[in-house]
Amino acid sequence: MSLDSAFTLFGGLGLFIYGMKLMGDGLEKAAGDRLKYLLELLTRNRLMGVLVGVLVTSIIQSSSATTVMVVGFVNAGLMDLMQAIGVIMGANIGTTMTAQLIAFKFTKIALPAIGIGVAVHLFAKHKTQKSLGQVILGFGLLFFGMQTMEVALKPLAKMPEFISFMSNFGKTPLLGVAVGFLTTGLIQSSSATIGILQALADQGVVNISIALPILFGDNIGTCVTALLSSIGTNITARRAALLHLIFNTVGTIIFLLILPLIQIVVIHTSSDPVRQIANAHTIFNLTNTIIQLPFAILLVKLVTYLIPGKSDIVEKGSKYIDDRLLETPPIAIAQAKKEICRMGDLALETLEDTINIFLYYNEQKGSVAREKESAIDELARLTTRYLALLSRMPLSTDESKQVTYMINAINDMERVGDHAMNILELAEYKEEHRLFFSNEAFKELVQMSSKVSETFRMAIDAFLNGDKNTARKVIIKEEEIDSMESKLRTHHIKRLNEGTCNPSSGVIFLDIVNNLERVGDHAFNLASYILNIDKNFKDFYTIGK
Repeated sequence: MSLDSAFTLFGGLGLFIYGMKLMGDGLEKAAGDRLKYLLELLTRNRLMGVLVGVLVTSIIQSSSATTVMVVGFVNAGLMDLMQAIGVIMGANIGTTMTAQLIAFKFTKIALPAIGIGVAVHLFAKHKTQKSLGQVILGFGLLFFGMQTMEVALKPLAKMPEFISFMSNFGKTPLLGVAVGFLTTGLIQSSSATIGILQALADQGVVNISIALPILFGDNIGTCVTALLSSIGTNITARRAALLHLIFNTVGTIIFLLILPLIQIVVIHTSSDPVRQIANAHTIFNLTNTIIQLPFAILLVKLVTYLIPGKSDIVEKGSKYIDDRLLETPPIAIAQAKKEICRMGDLALETLEDTINIFLYYNEQKGSVAREKESAIDELARLTTRYLALLSRMPLSTDESKQVTYMINAINDMERVGDHAMNILELAEYKEEHRLFFSNEAFKELVQMSSKVSETFRMAIDAFLNGDKNTARKVIIKEEEIDSMESKLRTHHIKRLNEGTCNPSSGVIFLDIVNNLERVGDHAFNLASYILNIDKNFKDFYTIGK
């Protein structure tokens, strides 16, 4: 192949990939957030997960993108491994739509499609119409890129050396698998490498016996994207990425064992070598899913064994509240109180995590902390709704008062989560700007955060059990926190004057101290609900009352 042909092939491949991306992005924009909603909502059943995976991947034209999305959902705790495996299998089927589309050979309308797509995208007034123009433009670029690759590859049909090289793949299938894997791993798109195969087939350079092993390798290579995206995620997300790799590797092994039979089946589907490759791609992924879907539980157990360890996914949703209990208010109140205290436990855990991240920065732990804060917000919404429904029931005066206190307590728990996020942002700012803190400042923050954690823990226990003695201790400790905040501010000003602390670090120090003091205020609020006192009059409150 000459240098000009190589550049032409490279440019055609670029147009092909970019066109495919434009099509996917345009369709995704037109669909809005509904694709992610489908993935999150409709994957409770494995078979439904497969169908959703097929649909979403057919739209965004990339199994890698769908799998990366799945890894993200698993990492966020929105999806477990059993849900993810169905979507991953479906994504592999959905990605075959690109090869089937290429087999229709729309190359003659590529340039008109580009012109129409640009015109619609530039002159349309509505976002949906602009997205449609983007889809048409992507369609045109994809086929223009395909046409360009065919032109670049045409001289290879007359090169005995290349024909001899390609024929080796038919004789040594594992060599073809390796080439397919490496090519797709490099390009990060199985559709693009299969598109090259179809272009070679159209020029008569490859036949189905040569193409099949490469195609199998392409399916393994497409797992590289998901594996890369799982770096830095939690254990379960990494297991999801490994599931994708095992699924395609097992399928490749099965198909290599029955390779002669597969060749016969594919040849009988069409006389067109380009269509044969498209059909082989579809048959591989569809059959692979049919074979392995019944063994999904075993696959999950396998990846759990290969990547051992406790999952750090945050458990989202309610645990104790149930609408069926609303008819029995005393039980409903007790369960709601448990849910609120569970939210408080999670808020305290998040606060302690973010303090630890500030002291010893860890980006992955920061992601987990954000997941926890998201779970706190969700619990706040669910529990507030539950208490709103409970307030409509016939309640006694005491029960109505408890419901009011609990709604206020939800706000306190949720606000502690917000303060934790404030501290996380300060930790990220400190890490980004490489700010220095003295050992004395770190020591003071550890002391104050320890005091705040202890106080808030006591407040949660007091609220759960209605313990007035513990609530009184919280009031005392909260006053100690206020005093500590004042003392730490004084020490900080002294360090600034002495030059042992720079102003930028000082601002962050004061912000963290302020956030910790506010957490102490929320602990006071929880205690006040038990003792029937007002925060505004705490200075006049006598502990012995």
